[in-house]
Amino acid sequence: MHPALSRLNSTPASAATDSAVAPALATLHPLEDLAVVQAEGAEAVTFLQGQLTNDIAGAGPDQARLAGYCTAQGRLLATLVAWHGVPGIDGTPLVHALVRQDILAPLLKRLGMFVMRAKVRLSAAPLQVVGVMTDPTCLETFCKTIGHALPTTPWQALQTETGTWIAAPCTGTLRWWWIAGQEHVTSCADLLAQMSVSSPQAWHVQDILAGLPWIEAATQDLFIPQTLNLDLIQGVSFTKGCYPGQEIVARSHYRGTVKRRMALGSTTAAVLPRAGTDLYDGTAPAQPCGRLINAAGAYVLFEAPFDAVEHAALHLGSADGPTVTPQPLPYSTRPA
Repeated sequence: MHPALSRLNSTPASAATDSAVAPALATLHPLEDLAVVQAEGAEAVTFLQGQLTNDIAGAGPDQARLAGYCTAQGRLLATLVAWHGVPGIDGTPLVHALVRQDILAPLLKRLGMFVMRAKVRLSAAPLQVVGVMTDPTCLETFCKTIGHALPTTPWQALQTETGTWIAAPCTGTLRWWWIAGQEHVTSCADLLAQMSVSSPQAWHVQDILAGLPWIEAATQDLFIPQTLNLDLIQGVSFTKGCYPGQEIVARSHYRGTVKRRMALGSTTAAVLPRAGTDLYDGTAPAQPCGRLINAAGAYVLFEAPFDAVEHAALHLGSADGPTVTPQPLPYSTRPA
């Protein structure tokens, strides 16, 4: 960790409260639970195009793409945010992708099994990931402070002398994933000194409120892309061609057989529940009806049948466990 960012790790979670009392130009959120996968080589784009659910080849240099990586049975082993990096001096293509840190090693191992003779090298990139949030009224001043404009439409990407900035889905407050190398952090030392620091959990709450799911180690091989709403939030292309599990994902899409979806909820749990925790419908408590996907603060993303969500009698871990109260997502999950 670069010295200029070392204070991000040492700042207590109470900093989020302090920031709320004295708003700053922007808040920084250290995201050490995210890692960056790097694919480099003449066939890097072609290789990932044949592995991921979204059209990586069709993304321009100013676009990031949400995508999933599936088993042959169409079950997700990863969700990720991919973008084209700046090619090397020799013009070698480079693709980066944000993933959860706890699935980085198995993901690299799994992808590596299919490289074969493809001209691509897979590795963990030596890059740091920081979430940045600011109020829209502060955007102009923030851009002047950082020295360049920033994208504001979700999934837009900008690569500058300060690093890569990707606009994240939001529900009001503007958000970016800032992916920086050591040299970028050094060049932004003055900027960092002017920002306040908040907890990673505050960032993840915003992911949940925006309806953006992350596959964690505990939830690998459990969900198809549609049950995590990837088809509703620009995470699946149905025209790009083949990838592992593509036939199953396409069949669910064209036959309209999706009977369960990801939903947003608030919970009374005193302890942050773990991803993969069973969910019970109090009107039919004999067996679990769904699973927890992500949790942060008092909010959760979970998957369950439509009728279980409508019953609004959901409990975590057991039929009499902490309650989960459904909340509206910023997009519709019901068929049009």
